[in-house]
Amino acid sequence: MSQNPQERPEPPVFPAVNRPPAPEQAPAPDATPGDERPPMTRREARAAREAQAREAQEREVQTAPDNPSLAPEPIHDGAPISSPTPTMESSADRAALAGLDFDAVITGPISQVEEPQPVGVAARHGADEHTSSHHDHPARTVFGVLEDTEDETAQDGHPLAWRQQNYLSHDEPPKKKRRWIKRLIVTIVILGILGGMAGGAYAIFQPQIAKVQNALFPPENDYKGSGTGEVMFTIKSGDDGSTISDNLAKAGVVKTSDAFYSLLLRQKPEAQFQPGVFKLAKQMSAAAALAALQDSSSRVENTAVIPEGTAEKDILQTVADSTKIPLADLQAASANPAAYGLPPEAKSLEGFLFPATYTFAPGTTAQQAIKTMVDRMFQSLDEAGVAPANRWNTVVLASVVQREAGLKDDYPKVARVFLNRIAQGWDLQSDATVAYGTGHTDRVTTTDAERADPANLYNTYVHPGLPVGPISNPGDLAINAVQHPADGTWMYFVTWNLQTGETIFSTTQAEHDAAVEKWQQWMKDNPGYE
Repeated sequence: MSQNPQERPEPPVFPAVNRPPAPEQAPAPDATPGDERPPMTRREARAAREAQAREAQEREVQTAPDNPSLAPEPIHDGAPISSPTPTMESSADRAALAGLDFDAVITGPISQVEEPQPVGVAARHGADEHTSSHHDHPARTVFGVLEDTEDETAQDGHPLAWRQQNYLSHDEPPKKKRRWIKRLIVTIVILGILGGMAGGAYAIFQPQIAKVQNALFPPENDYKGSGTGEVMFTIKSGDDGSTISDNLAKAGVVKTSDAFYSLLLRQKPEAQFQPGVFKLAKQMSAAAALAALQDSSSRVENTAVIPEGTAEKDILQTVADSTKIPLADLQAASANPAAYGLPPEAKSLEGFLFPATYTFAPGTTAQQAIKTMVDRMFQSLDEAGVAPANRWNTVVLASVVQREAGLKDDYPKVARVFLNRIAQGWDLQSDATVAYGTGHTDRVTTTDAERADPANLYNTYVHPGLPVGPISNPGDLAINAVQHPADGTWMYFVTWNLQTGETIFSTTQAEHDAAVEKWQQWMKDNPGYE
């Protein structure tokens, strides 16, 4: 299109921005002489160039679709591709004439600009597909760098901004498989953490969890049926329900102690047990074992159970009842203590009939029964380390400890109190000895009159030293307490709680008086105890 230099409009004046002075602006390709158009903006210039490029392509296709050599040369900014590549200066001049910034100018023909090719992109999209995106998605090339336009998307589904970044860094787009692997790894890590937390929580709260499980699903802790075989089971005097439950489990009669004890707690009224030997079976249910212990027919004949602290006269009666040996025969056989090897001080068998459970064979005589019990006492004294010369004093003091002590741990302390009193020349002042002298072997409490009676030879309130003889038949616990008393300076003791056996040990009279007041108050609060 011809242009008249005489009618060329004055070029617009731009403020100085440290750039070379712009040459005169050439008119637009389609401008006619006399047109006065304002300078084009960057976007308008770009749109104009893109429009020219599309028109050139359309003419190329229409004029010579099969022979590219017949198509007119594509035009870019009014210059044929075959024209020399514009220099930096000519580009700046042209930018000034078009009213554009220098940064927006294409520095060479489109055909001469080579895009950096990302690794693997050509193989994935094909060279033609990649090149065609320049026509389908307008973009500009600045010094060989592909610059994306506003939020446009290429044919492969990725934003142009993403393509530009990855083309420059030569990285491939992420693959779905990699994303799937990452998600799997994250899931495994999370499951591992949750599993560890669950394991830690179980370790901490395992006791509570076990209780809940046992409440919801009670374990099988009991046998079923009446069992098989035969077991001889002994109930000693003083055995409570807990002790009997434990012994039944140890003997293999019941499966667990809890099964039997929980059954006892549900009994209304409470079950009562008599000392003796009972014929039971192995692997009995708790209910079957309880029924057998309550049945007199299960009790084995000729069996005598002698509790600790029992007096001679009561032992003879128990043996007579168990063995059917006449009581008179037993009393006659016990009239000569020396016949059984007792010390010369002994005037009776008191103190030398060892408390235990005995099963006498049918036809056992009175003498044989007594000798069996005396020999068992000698065995216990020998095992405790008591010399034959010390048997008498040891048995006498042990018989007093047996009647005065309550709890197992108190036996050595009670023995120490009496030994301290003897060492200090004090009277023993044992109520148990006074009660024995009055003929009351079933109690240890006394009255003021009984404690003041000098006719009672067993009254240790008025007679110094040990009593004249044993007041009961002691067991192993009392004998060992005398042999190995506790260390202490106690001079007094009082059992203030008769229900539990709790005892207060004191060194001074004031401490003892306070303990006595505590016992008296307990007696007022709990009438019925003697």
